[in-house]
Amino acid sequence: MSRYARQMILPQVGAEGQARLAAAHVLVVGAGGLGVPVLQYLVGAGIGRITLVDGDRIALHNLHRQPLYRMDQAGRFKAEAAAEALTALNPDVTVAPVTTWLDPANGPALVAEADLVLDCADTFAASLTLSDVCMAAGKPLVAASALAMSGYVGGFCGGAPSLRALFPDLPERGATCDTAGVMGPVVAMIGALQAQMGLSALLGLIPSPLGQLVTFDAARWRFGGFRFDGAPEPARVIPFIAPSQITPGDLVIDLRTEAPAPFRADALHLVPDPDFTPPPGTSRVVLACRTGLRAHHAGSALQTRWGGTIALLAVPPSD
Repeated sequence: MSRYARQMILPQVGAEGQARLAAAHVLVVGAGGLGVPVLQYLVGAGIGRITLVDGDRIALHNLHRQPLYRMDQAGRFKAEAAAEALTALNPDVTVAPVTTWLDPANGPALVAEADLVLDCADTFAASLTLSDVCMAAGKPLVAASALAMSGYVGGFCGGAPSLRALFPDLPERGATCDTAGVMGPVVAMIGALQAQMGLSALLGLIPSPLGQLVTFDAARWRFGGFRFDGAPEPARVIPFIAPSQITPGDLVIDLRTEAPAPFRADALHLVPDPDFTPPPGTSRVVLACRTGLRAHHAGSALQTRWGGTIALLAVPPSD
């Protein structure tokens, strides 16, 4: 136990707390800029078991904020390379890599096996899917986001409001690290805070990190935050589905204007039309885009003029 002696000295941890960490199973979704510090600190703290889900591969242009990986590993699955590195850091921790994208089809089973979920993904679809699944399962979720020179981390579900409750209105346009850039230390700061929130949730520390939002602005050297325990859940939610959950009767619309062709043969390739209404007899409309943001806005608009069933889908990058 000498490895954990310095954290076990803390009255908030002790031998009992360390035993709780060693018995915990954490699901981490995303092994990129946020996932790297999260994983290193969870493994360092002695979490017993980590399931790591990420379908992406190591790329050189990401290494400035993903220092767990080496240049000669470019092209490898992040989850597999991370599992190897983390096992070398602490062989007491079991890290199980899952080299696929999280979606509404595999999410429920992955969440059901975990005591805590950490959202280190970088799409609206993955984050909202995790929030929906965790809310239904009663599992705590620590979600974070970092872009450019700022970011946030918050504790959701597990008795606290969901991500949808805190952010009922998504931005019209979603900037990404590819378009807006990001500083590596900013992501590391947010990831470290995310790991601390996760450990605090597992240890049952008071005040609880669930229902708490923390923000960091590196451009102005400011931390902020507030509690959102009383945030109301939205009355109507348009759920995400996985490609495998599309049914023969669905009207599938691919909204990706940047794609040369629809992601499947029976999908329509359309630019969002404010006057579009599904033809009579349509059982469900499935709106698809890359991150889920355009699909969400198109679905919300369609919901105001059509009473049928709507579902959203984020097209996997491999497609």
